[in-house]
Amino acid sequence: MSNGNSPAKDRPSVGRTLQQARIDARLTVDEVSSATRVRAPIIHAIEADDFSRSGGDVYARGHVRMVARAVGLDPAEVIALYADQEGAAPPPSPAAPVFEAERIRPEPRRPNWTAAMVAAIVAVIAFVGFSFLSGGGNSAGSVAQDSPAPSPTAEGGPEGADKESEPLPPADPEPDPSDEAVAGVPADKVTVMATVEGGSSWISAKDSSGRLLFEGVLSDGDSQTFVDDEQIDLVLGNAGAVQLHVNGKPLDSVGDPGQVQRLTYTKGDPEEG
Repeated sequence: MSNGNSPAKDRPSVGRTLQQARIDARLTVDEVSSATRVRAPIIHAIEADDFSRSGGDVYARGHVRMVARAVGLDPAEVIALYADQEGAAPPPSPAAPVFEAERIRPEPRRPNWTAAMVAAIVAVIAFVGFSFLSGGGNSAGSVAQDSPAPSPTAEGGPEGADKESEPLPPADPEPDPSDEAVAGVPADKVTVMATVEGGSSWISAKDSSGRLLFEGVLSDGDSQTFVDDEQIDLVLGNAGAVQLHVNGKPLDSVGDPGQVQRLTYTKGDPEEG
């Protein structure tokens, strides 16, 4: 008997949720397809809540997760909505593979006594040979011991002592990392480094001629650098998760979480277009 109060019925469907998030992010289906490598017809079918083109529940989950990340949604929440909507079983617990690994673990190998005996015999022969060679070299060793050791004052007179007592010049101070970042950027070009922290973001970058330099999703910790002679145009799908260094200088903030930002930077001090 159904209680008629399923959580999935109180919320938009998976397809409608993904479609609305894509529209809010001002992304086309082709742009999401390019960022996720999921073919555009499959994305259209998913937005219509048709998961048959994904090739099964496992592939459908993977497609839904990648599309959700590309449009700025939490993949875990969308997968939970998918499970409620489609009545799909939860993913298998990782305990089963661990149990199988423990169950099929081979028994420990018994020690190879033959190999141990051979190793012991080799060690004895090596010891005897070493003792013989050491005994034959005593005469040379005695001659070396009879020769007087060089006096430490024979090579180094007062001048040598003065050189050793002279203090070394102080080492140059290490440059500040921020100064190195600014100095390492060519002044006659536009350099933009985008780093994602605390999430993920879809990013598109074009040069002054409109040529696409990069388009895709960067995850937490990923970084991309774009260089052009005149101008860099950026589109950030989740601006709050993106940190920018423009022409060697860090920017405090370029947007809020979930916000789509279109930015343009030229040579010199960072300026938004």
